[in-house]
Amino acid sequence: MECLTLKKSNCKNCYKCIRHCPVKSIRFSGNQAYIIGNECILCGQCFVVCPQDAKQIVDETEKAKVLLQSNDPVVVSLAPSFVANYDGVGIEGMRDALKKLGFYDVEETAIGATLVKNEYDNLIRNEKSDVIISSCCHSVNLLIQKYYPALLEYLADVLSPMQAHCTDIKKRIPNAKTVFIGPCVAKKDEAQHYEGIVDAVLTFDELTAWLKAEKIVLEKKKEPNEKSRARFFPTVGGILKTMKLDNPKYDYIAIDGVENCIAALKDIEAGNVHNCFIEMSACTGSCIGGPVMEKFHRSPVKDYLSVSDYAGKSDFEVSQPTGGELEKHFEIIDRRAKVPDEYEITETLHQMGKMKPEDELNCGSCGYDTCREKAIAILQGKAEISMCLPFLKDKAENFSDTIARNTPNGLLVLNEKLEVQQVNQAALKILNLRNPSDILGDHVVRVLDPADFISVLSTGKAVRDKREYLAEYERYVDKTIVYDKEYRLILGIFRDVTEEETQREKKESISRQTVEIADNVVDRQMRIVQEIASLLGETAAETKIALTKLKESIGNE
Repeated sequence: MECLTLKKSNCKNCYKCIRHCPVKSIRFSGNQAYIIGNECILCGQCFVVCPQDAKQIVDETEKAKVLLQSNDPVVVSLAPSFVANYDGVGIEGMRDALKKLGFYDVEETAIGATLVKNEYDNLIRNEKSDVIISSCCHSVNLLIQKYYPALLEYLADVLSPMQAHCTDIKKRIPNAKTVFIGPCVAKKDEAQHYEGIVDAVLTFDELTAWLKAEKIVLEKKKEPNEKSRARFFPTVGGILKTMKLDNPKYDYIAIDGVENCIAALKDIEAGNVHNCFIEMSACTGSCIGGPVMEKFHRSPVKDYLSVSDYAGKSDFEVSQPTGGELEKHFEIIDRRAKVPDEYEITETLHQMGKMKPEDELNCGSCGYDTCREKAIAILQGKAEISMCLPFLKDKAENFSDTIARNTPNGLLVLNEKLEVQQVNQAALKILNLRNPSDILGDHVVRVLDPADFISVLSTGKAVRDKREYLAEYERYVDKTIVYDKEYRLILGIFRDVTEEETQREKKESISRQTVEIADNVVDRQMRIVQEIASLLGETAAETKIALTKLKESIGNE
C-alpha cells in the first residue's frame, strides 16, 4: 500500500512539489504529478507544499477500527510530539479520550525512545563505528538506503522508538495489537515494511478527525513526571540531550532538514567526517516540524517549549532488552533509474533550447537545480521538456513575434493608462516611425487620436473595422480596437487600406469624368442636331419662297 497518493482532479501542474522535493522523486506525465515509490523518502514535503491538496496521506482510521473490533487489546503508542500538537493536553488527557474510542491503553513512544537511546549509548561505548548515524527517522534511513548505500555501515542498527516501544508492548501484554499515532508519513511505510511490530499508523490529523466525528473533547491535563527525559526526542538535538555522551573520542552533532542531511552524508562519503555520532532528522525542527504538524500546526518555538516544559530530567524506568532484540537490519533499496550517457543528455539539452553552456540558466523553475539534471530527468521519464519556463517563454515569444512580424496589419498594444507596450513593424510603417523605442512607454496620444481607445476602455465595447483617414500620415486604415479585461490590455489592429482607397477614388474619378464626357457629347450632339434642324428649316423656307416666286412668274406669263 502506498502511503502518499495523488488526487488527479486537484493537480494543477504547478511543479511546486518537485521544486520542494529534496530527492526529485516526482514524475510528470499528462500534466499530472506522480510520486515515484522506489525513489521517495516519504519526507512529506510534497504533501505540505501542495496548494491544491492533490497529495493525500493514506488514512488508516478504518484499519484501526477493524483492530478495535477484535477481541485483542489494542494499545496506542503516542509520539512525544503530541504535547505540541494538542495544546495543554498531557498523556492522561489523551488516554481518557482514546479509551473512549475503544483502545485498551495509551502509552508514550518516549518509553521506546529510552530503550533506543540506551542502545546508542552502548554503540558509542563500544566504539562500534567511526561514524554513527541515528536510525530513529525512517526518512533518513530511506535516504541512505536509496541514495547513499555505501554509508549503510554507519547507520545505527537499532529499532526506531516506535518499533522498540511496540515490541515492548507486545512483550508485556499478551496478544496486544499496536497503533502508533504521530506527525509522520514515513512511519506508515516503516510499519508496513517491518511487519508484525506495528499494526496500524495514524497521523495526528487522522486522530483529530476521528475524535471530532465521535464528539470526544480532549481534556487539558498535564501530570508532572520527572522520569520522562526521552520526551525531548522530537526536538532538534533531543536524542543527544537524553544520552550520556561520555566517550570523549566522539563529537556529537544534531542535523535537521533533508538538505542538511544530504550535505552531511556527502561529507561522510567523501571521507571528511570521523569520530562522530550524528543525530539526523529529515524534518526541519525534527519531529515537531513533521509534515502533518507543519501543515496544520506549525509553530516551532511554541512547540519546542511545549515539549521542553513537559519533559522530565531523568529517564523512564524501563527493562532494557538483551540478546539483540532491538537490532535492526537495513538493506539497499535499488532505485532502478537508468543513467543516460553524455550524448543523450546533450541532445536533450538541445531540444530544451540549451545549445551552449550560457543558455543553461539553472533558474530552478522546473524544480531541478540545473538544466542538466532536468535533461537527465526527461531521459528517465520523470520530466517533460515543456516544464522549462524559459524554454516555454522563448517559444511563446518567438511564436507571437513571428505572427506580429509577418502580419501585414499594424499591431499596437496599450496598457490601461493608454501607454504603448508593444508595436510591430507594420504599425511603425503606418505611423511613420523608425524604431519601437520612439513610442514604447509613451501615451498613444503622441501618434493617434485616443478617443476610440478611451471609449473601448470605458465601455468594454470593441470597435471593429472602422475606416478612418489619418491625415497626419496620409493613410487610410480599417481600425479594430478590443479590450482584454483578463490581461488589462488594449489591442489596436490597423489594416492599411490606403492603396485600396486610392484605387477606389481613382475609379470614382474616372467614372465622374466619363459621365461628364458623355454629358458633353450628348449636349454637343443635341446642339448640332438643333443647328442642323435650324439650318434645314431656313433652307426649306427659302426654297419655298423661291418656288412660289417661280410659280407666280410662270403664271403671269
